[in-house]
Amino acid sequence: MDDIIKFMLEEDEGFGDITSNALIPQDKVFYAKLISKDEGILAGIEIIKEIFLEYGIDILSSKNDGDEIKKGDILLEIEGNARKILLLERTALNLLMRMSGVATKTHRVVSSVKEVNDKVRVAGTRKTAPALQKYDKIAISIGGGDPHRYGLDDMVLIKDNHIAVVGSVKDALRLAKENVSFSKKIEIEVESADDAVIAAENGADIIMFDNMSPKEAQDSLDALIDNDLRNGVLIEISGGITEDNILDYAPLDVDIISLGSLTHQASSLNFSLDMD
Repeated sequence: MDDIIKFMLEEDEGFGDITSNALIPQDKVFYAKLISKDEGILAGIEIIKEIFLEYGIDILSSKNDGDEIKKGDILLEIEGNARKILLLERTALNLLMRMSGVATKTHRVVSSVKEVNDKVRVAGTRKTAPALQKYDKIAISIGGGDPHRYGLDDMVLIKDNHIAVVGSVKDALRLAKENVSFSKKIEIEVESADDAVIAAENGADIIMFDNMSPKEAQDSLDALIDNDLRNGVLIEISGGITEDNILDYAPLDVDIISLGSLTHQASSLNFSLDMD
């Protein structure tokens, strides 16, 4: 079991579930089901099943990650030690509801963008819940989005603060190429058309148009095209993009649109566990 999930369970249990331990016989076996009270995309059910199985709870039936669910759907049926089911209940529900909320939002955004531009990828960012980055990104993938990098070691991403310290786009790219393995892609943020051209000329694999308006992004694309540089790089747009304005950017000839709101503005779905 993942160490993060172990910590979640230990945090919730404390020194023991005094209510269940006081009321329920130690060997009591019971049936339970997880029920949806919302509509959306289910995400995290395989992880939740692993948690229950780790504690000896039998899985009787289950929906699948990526399934479209509606209010009243039975997501999971289990049977096993009643105390253990109640011990795991809140942690399992919290993670499943969170991941399903992220997947649902991602699916909604991806679907709307694909109606305008079926070539662009919708990606997340590292603006995830503390300690839950892995699970937020799995949920983005289940919802049809691209998780982007999982951590700082995935790729080189030169941000505005790096450039401020180093001094220039050109110098930042030079240092990255000198000090990082050829196996890692290099992405760099730019805030102007001129810097986009400099980045492409100096070997960036991916250029991120950061906090640009749609017009500024188009001007930067035009500058790359005019200098015969567009085909040599991937273009990502990020910064200030939300579900409300992403369709303003979707028609542009870019490769990736990333937005942190897939995770930091996602609302958890509402599920419950019933024992009968």
